[in-house]
Amino acid sequence: MPLDRPLPDEVHESAEELRTALKDHGITLPSLGVDLPGFAGVYSVSLVALGNCNATTARRLAEVLRKAAAR
Repeated sequence: MPLDRPLPDEVHESAEELRTALKDHGITLPSLGVDLPGFAGVYSVSLVALGNCNATTARRLAEVLRKAAAR
């Protein structure tokens, strides 16, 4: 039975697209990447790991999201 989940290249591309979009707004999530354990299991979901960030980055991200939602 085929699984309905992205291929590894698609997940990496998604992470890079997100990294670029965040960078366009002056936001860097240093730990952003692919969650490798997601590829290990047969029934797992392939995930992009957002990782950790400091409080300033979290506030900046929230600000950008609020402005985008208001459009």
